[in-house]
Amino acid sequence: MSLIRIFFFHVGTAAGRRFPARLQGVVRPLAALLVLVCLLLSEATAAPAPADATGSELFRQGRFGAAGKSFEAAVDSYREAGDKPRQCQALIQLAQACYFTGQHRRALGYLQQAASLANELGDRRLLAAVRGNTGNVHLAMGALDLAEATLKQALATANGGEGGETTASILNNLGNLYLARKSYPAALEQYRESAALAGKAGNVLLAAQAQVNGATAARRAGRDDEARSLAEKAVASLAGAGDSYAKAYSLISAGELFRDLRSSSTDRRSPVQQSYDAFNDAVKVARHTDDQRTLSYAYGNLGKLYEDEHRYDEALELTRQAIFAAQKLNVAEALYRWQWQRGRILARMERLDEAIAAYRLSLQDLQAIREEMSSCYASPDSTYQKTAGVVCFELVDLLLQRASRLKDDRMIEPYLVEARETLETLKVFELREYFRDDCIDAARSVEKKLDLVSEKAVVVYPVLLPDRVELLVSFGSRLKRFTLPVGVDELTGEVREFRRKLVKRTTWEFLPHAQKLYDWLIRPLEKDLDSMQIDTLVFVPDGALRTIPMAALHDGNRFLIDRYPIAITPGLSLTDPKPVRREQARLLSVGLTEAVQGFPGLPYVVDEMRSIKELYGGNQLLNGQFRLTDLEKELKREPFSMVHIASHGQFGGDVANTFLLAFDEKFTIDRFGEYVGLFKFREEPLDLLTLSACETAAGDDRAALGLAGVAVRSGARSALATLWHVNDPAAYELVTEFYQRLKVPGTSRAFALQAAQRKLLGDLRYDHPAYWAPFLLINNWL
Repeated sequence: MSLIRIFFFHVGTAAGRRFPARLQGVVRPLAALLVLVCLLLSEATAAPAPADATGSELFRQGRFGAAGKSFEAAVDSYREAGDKPRQCQALIQLAQACYFTGQHRRALGYLQQAASLANELGDRRLLAAVRGNTGNVHLAMGALDLAEATLKQALATANGGEGGETTASILNNLGNLYLARKSYPAALEQYRESAALAGKAGNVLLAAQAQVNGATAARRAGRDDEARSLAEKAVASLAGAGDSYAKAYSLISAGELFRDLRSSSTDRRSPVQQSYDAFNDAVKVARHTDDQRTLSYAYGNLGKLYEDEHRYDEALELTRQAIFAAQKLNVAEALYRWQWQRGRILARMERLDEAIAAYRLSLQDLQAIREEMSSCYASPDSTYQKTAGVVCFELVDLLLQRASRLKDDRMIEPYLVEARETLETLKVFELREYFRDDCIDAARSVEKKLDLVSEKAVVVYPVLLPDRVELLVSFGSRLKRFTLPVGVDELTGEVREFRRKLVKRTTWEFLPHAQKLYDWLIRPLEKDLDSMQIDTLVFVPDGALRTIPMAALHDGNRFLIDRYPIAITPGLSLTDPKPVRREQARLLSVGLTEAVQGFPGLPYVVDEMRSIKELYGGNQLLNGQFRLTDLEKELKREPFSMVHIASHGQFGGDVANTFLLAFDEKFTIDRFGEYVGLFKFREEPLDLLTLSACETAAGDDRAALGLAGVAVRSGARSALATLWHVNDPAAYELVTEFYQRLKVPGTSRAFALQAAQRKLLGDLRYDHPAYWAPFLLINNWL
C-alpha cells in the first residue's frame, strides 16, 4: 500500500502566486481557508533505515528543516549502497522537505533525480509519486498550467498501476489546482472522486481531507448547505482516525469552514459550536502528538472564534497560549498572526499601549518574513499586501488615537513619528508587491531625512481610516495631525467624481469637487502654511487620492498650483534628495509620431523632441529608430542624466498590464526597468525620467500606484509623468517650458513644473486643468 503524507496548502486570494510553503501562514489570513496537499510516497521494498524513520518522524511533527537533513543523509547512504529504489524514495522525501521550507527549485532538482531513477527502475508507483509531487511544487510556485499537465501525467501513471490511494491523492491535488483557478465545479468533482477512492482503500484521513477540501470548494461556489454537510462528514470520519499532524490540520480546516458559515446559517450558534468543537479537538490532537506548531494554530483559531463572539478575556488567554506555542519553535508565520490578533483584542478592550506593543511585534515578524520570501505577488488582491497593509494601518490608527489622548507635544511627537515610519514601511510593501521586486527598497540604503534636507517643504500623508480621515503633516522637522470631518467612503466618492469631470475639457463641472477637496485636505493646514515660507508641497497619497492631481484643487479663487510647487512621492524613504546636475546634463529623448501597433500617432512629439534637443542636445531615437535593441544600446553606451520618452504608455492595476510603446513592440515595466535600471549600477543614477504621453485607468488606485513608483523602479531620482494622455500642443508647450526652467541654476524640479503649469493656466487656450494638471512630478522635488 502507498503511504500518503497529507499537509496543508493555502489557496484563495494567494492562488496563482509563488510563495515559500513554510511561510504560507502569511498569505492566508484574510480570505483563504486551508486545503491539504497530499504528498505521495510509494511503498518501500523493506523496512526503512534509521535515517528514513527519523526523518519521517521529524516530518510528521512539522520539523521540515531537520527532516530534510535526515533524508539527505539517507539519500547519500542508499547511493553508496547501490539501493536505487530506496534512494529514489529518499529523494522524494527530501524534495517534500524542501517544498515545506520554501526551497521549490531545490525540490524540483531532487524530483528530477528521482524521476530518472524511477524510469530506470520501471517502477510506475515511484514514477507516479514523483510526478504527483512535482505537480504540487509547480502549483506552489504559481505555474498552474504546468502543474495541471504534470498532475494529469501522474494520474495517468497511477491509473496504469494499482491506483487506489495514489490516484486518490493526485485527484485531491488536482482539486486544489482547480480551486486555485476558481473552477469550483471541477474542483468539487475531483474531491468527490478522491474521497470515494480513499474510502474504498480504507484511508480515513485522505477521505476526510478530500471532503473538507470539497466543502471549501462548495463554500466558494455559494453552496453553503453542501459545504456544511461535507465538513460534518469529514469531522465524523476523523473521530476514528489516529492522532497525527494531518488529522489536526484537517480539524482546523473544518473549524475555519464552520466559522465561515456563521453568516449564512439560520441557526448561527450551531456553526459556532461546530467550529469550537473542531478547534478544541485539534488542540487535543496537537497536545497528544506534542506538535507545538499545530497547537499554536489550534489555540489561535479558538482565540479568533472568541474574539468574533466579543468574549475578549477568553480570546486574549487563548491567543496568549497560541503565541507561547509558536515561540517554542519560533514559528514566525504563526507569531505575526497571533500578535496581530492579540493587538486587535487589546485595542477593543481599550488597552492601547499593550495593543500598540503587540502590533509592533506583528509588524516585525511580517517584515522578517517578507525578507525571506523568494518572490512577490502580482494581483491587486495580493494577500501579503493586504495583510501588511491592514497591520500597518491598524497600527497607525492606534498610534494616532493614542496621540489624540495626550496634550503634551513632547509626548505626542514620538507617536506621530512612529506613525509616519509605519506608513513608510507600508509604502515599501506596496511597491514591492506591485513591481514584484524584492529590491525595491534598495533605495533606502541612501535614505535621507527629508524633513531635515528641506525645512521649507511640507509633506502631507493622508491616512484613510475606516471611520475617519487624518492628515499627518510634516512642517519641516515638526509633525502635526489633523482629523477631517469626513469618512473614507465619502472622500473616495468625491475623488472619483472630481477625476471623472476633470478630464472633460469643455466644462467646469469639476470645480465644486475641487473646492470641496481643497476644504478637506488643504484648508486645515492653511494657518500653518501661511506661517511658513514653504517652497514645495509634497503629497504621499494613498488609495483614490493617487488618481487625482493635487495641483487642480481650488480654494474658491485660485488653483493650488498657483500657490505652491507640488510633488508626489510613494514614500520619503524611497526618495534620493539631490538637485539636478545641470553642469553634466546629458539627455536621451525617444518618441513616436507615427501610428504603430494600433495606437494613433503623436504628431506634436516632433516639436517636443526638437525643443528638447535645442535646449540640451543629446541623442534622439524617433519612430523607426526607437526600437528596443536601439534603446538598450543607447542606455548602455552613455551615462545619460535624463531620459525623455514621448510615446504611448499604459499603467494598469497589475504590473503585467503596464507597458510603454516602442516602434517595434510594447515593452513591459520589468523590461523597462532592466534598461533604465542600468543607472542603478553607476555612481550617479538617472536624474530625471519623463513619460510625456502615458496614462492610467480612471479610478484605478493600483495603476496610479504603479505610476507613482516608476521612478523608484527604474532607479531614477525623479520622474515627470502624466495621469492621462494629453495629445495636442499643450503637452509640447508644457514640456518645453519645464525643460527651459530646469536649465536655470537654482531652480528645483518642482518649481520648474509649477512655472510650466502656470504658463498654460495663463493661456486662455489651455487654462482648463485637463491640459496642465495631469503632469505629475514624482519623488525628488529638489
